[in-house]
Amino acid sequence: MVFSSLEFIFRFLPLFLMIYYIIPCSWKNFWLFAGSLGFYFYGVRDTPFYFVLLVLSILVNYRIGILIGRRRLGRMRKRWLVCGIIYNLSWLILFKYSAFIAQNVNLLLGRAGIPLHLPVFAPVLPVGISFYTFQAVSYLADVYRKTVPYERSMVGFGMYISMFPQLIAGPIVTYSSIRAQIGRRKVTFRAIEDGLREFTIGLGFKVLLANRVGGLWTEVQTIGYESISTPLAWLGLAAFSLQIYFDFCGYSLMAKGLGTMMGVKLPNNFNHPYMSLSMTEFWRRWHITLGSWFREYVYIPLGGNRRGALLTFRNLLAVWLLTGFWHGASWNFIIWGLLLFLIMSIERIGLLRVLERRRVIGHLYMMLTIPLTWLVFAVTDIRQILLYFQRLFPFLMKQSLFYFSGDYLKYGKLYAVSIAAGLVFMTDIPCRIYNRHKYSLVTAVVLLAVFWACVYCIRIGMDDPFLYFRF
Repeated sequence: MVFSSLEFIFRFLPLFLMIYYIIPCSWKNFWLFAGSLGFYFYGVRDTPFYFVLLVLSILVNYRIGILIGRRRLGRMRKRWLVCGIIYNLSWLILFKYSAFIAQNVNLLLGRAGIPLHLPVFAPVLPVGISFYTFQAVSYLADVYRKTVPYERSMVGFGMYISMFPQLIAGPIVTYSSIRAQIGRRKVTFRAIEDGLREFTIGLGFKVLLANRVGGLWTEVQTIGYESISTPLAWLGLAAFSLQIYFDFCGYSLMAKGLGTMMGVKLPNNFNHPYMSLSMTEFWRRWHITLGSWFREYVYIPLGGNRRGALLTFRNLLAVWLLTGFWHGASWNFIIWGLLLFLIMSIERIGLLRVLERRRVIGHLYMMLTIPLTWLVFAVTDIRQILLYFQRLFPFLMKQSLFYFSGDYLKYGKLYAVSIAAGLVFMTDIPCRIYNRHKYSLVTAVVLLAVFWACVYCIRIGMDDPFLYFRF
């Protein structure tokens, strides 16, 4: 059950909200906690152990938080923190990275002639484990640093970890940012209206833009990278760039809208990143909560930029390697993280000042850089990445490859409207217009039309899984 399913929109959500609004305030945390567990259980009902894993994460981290928070001094606080971090990361490593590690160790052992073979354990990744693991680790770290007190209510803590709007794909919410809302929050008719509007916009981003424009990227993959022309290669990469933005931004808007309907203010996760002038600025605007998490719990603890240029670059390298590896257990994600580190290091040395002073150059630079970095992200096979690069830059081809020279005209016509709409809505112009006329009758009618258009598309099967569920 996902946000863009008819089952969620017309069954789960109305029933959940109806009960949520009529019960006393003292019961709202319990109902949100219970509803979130039910939501997750339904999604992993074929593998119930994953539900047990979430419940264990809640119970273990709640208890460790108490053990850390009740001790004012002493080495036991640090030991409990270490135990908590090891517990959380162990499950993440087991399910997400163990197969990758075993395969590469076996490859090295084979090349070294060592007769040893590690078993490869490759289970299906539990939905949301990357997100709720990071939330649990940040909670323990904040309690240890005494920036927040430990949560005394198990229901309150369970609600924080498992809250269904952000459970399976973020945004990553820190305990400090939501602590006050656990104890007291207010639901108003205006908040419900605003939440419904935001949810509808996110649904439109996902169903009407991401799913549609993503069809072109699917076509390119189906044809095969060796059989596409250079214009179609660029067109396909532009389509993926738009798809991943509207897919994840759409989910984040839906999550934020659901939270607003319940009186919970979730953080913004996107701020028109494709309008950035540099990759440095882009990653301040894209997946904001993930960037904040790595800055707060990796970059700053390593020393940030306070210990000289050399150690600053070391810390940045660690952050971007971990960012890449967080997205997936594959070499292309590691290369992607290294590529981002290299680009931002060059910007930091001096390019950033040029890009910020000359906005036209900055936008042109990002028009080239964004799709190329997404290519390394989107294609997991290194050889296929190199082949795609050959298609993007024909002078890199070592041999003649055959393709239909008019393919980009064919697919360009099919997806022209979707790509044009994506290029418009990736800017802040529609957002400014919406904010100016947010509560007008025309806006209400447009959003109502968007909602029912989404319902129609979902009903006839034009709906794809959210891309970030795989992370």
